[in-house]
Amino acid sequence: MKIIVSGGGTGGHIYPALTLINALKNKRADAEFLYVGTEKGLEADIVPKAGINFTALKLEGGLERHFTLENISRAANAIWSIKHAADIIKNFKPDAVVGTGGYVCGPILLAASLMKVPTLIQEQNAVAGVTNKILSKFVNKIAVGTKDALKNFPAEKTIYTGNPIRAEVLAAKKEDGLKEFNFTADKPIVLISGGSRGARSINDAMIGVLKSAAEKNYAQFLHVTGKGEFESVTKKLTDISDAPNIKIVPYLYNMPQAMATADLAIFRAGATGLAELTARGVPAILIPYPYAAENHQEFNARALVEAGAARMILNKDLTAELLQKNLDELLSSPEKLKSMAAASLSLGKPNAADEIADLILKMI
Repeated sequence: MKIIVSGGGTGGHIYPALTLINALKNKRADAEFLYVGTEKGLEADIVPKAGINFTALKLEGGLERHFTLENISRAANAIWSIKHAADIIKNFKPDAVVGTGGYVCGPILLAASLMKVPTLIQEQNAVAGVTNKILSKFVNKIAVGTKDALKNFPAEKTIYTGNPIRAEVLAAKKEDGLKEFNFTADKPIVLISGGSRGARSINDAMIGVLKSAAEKNYAQFLHVTGKGEFESVTKKLTDISDAPNIKIVPYLYNMPQAMATADLAIFRAGATGLAELTARGVPAILIPYPYAAENHQEFNARALVEAGAARMILNKDLTAELLQKNLDELLSSPEKLKSMAAASLSLGKPNAADEIADLILKMI
């Protein structure tokens, strides 16, 4: 069995794709995979390191959501790349082609559909991306990560599965995380992350929060700043650098262990991060990235807020004082946190990768 998987640009498209590949390998040991991405995307580095065959389409970028002259050039390039994609399909002869988002999915999924190869796209966000909206008219199946996304696509081919979650996120144990980060079980643990590259607005707001936390020692904090922001943040916090209840790191390779220890998270509202938080039942204060396409992070966050699993602070409203107020209210009310954790867990779809893998195999 041969399967092409495509997804690129950001980790939010790549890691779900890798998780799906692993789920399919567990079900079909004979499956052979080819990952189609771009030369400049993160996938060109991440996928080969994961031991998966990789090939690149030469694409200039995704289409803007309004008319520009640049769009004309990009559209012409995309049309040319469909021919390249068709050649890849002819040579590899896949039994199915799967896309997890990003403009690179367009040519390969469209070519596969036109060549009558079974196709599936996976939409992580509450608001569909441009590429997936176009592809939805051609593909055989659409797996969506949130119930809100169902309305974006034809009902007869769309299934709510949730978003694929790394197996290690589900397997991580709290006691291992406590040991890893040298935390104790007697005080709540707050995990802060603005994504792999960090979020300046969150980092800035956390300065005041962490100074107060060092003084009052009411909770433990694991703050992931992003590599580009680490030096700036730590310079502003030199006076609390030895506080035992505060850990500041540029990046976490062991995020699953961090999530296993967390009693509360302060996060952006990317689909993959939220899928992992809800699978673990971690309540959250969400600060959606305001420049995400179609403002999809705010829509992602609202679904959790409406379910009682999270609070939301818009980026434009974020201050140290407002963040501290929300932290104080939640950390001083264990029953409220417990209720939010239960609501979060009720939204989780820990078996999403297996469900989507079964869909793909059934489609073949």
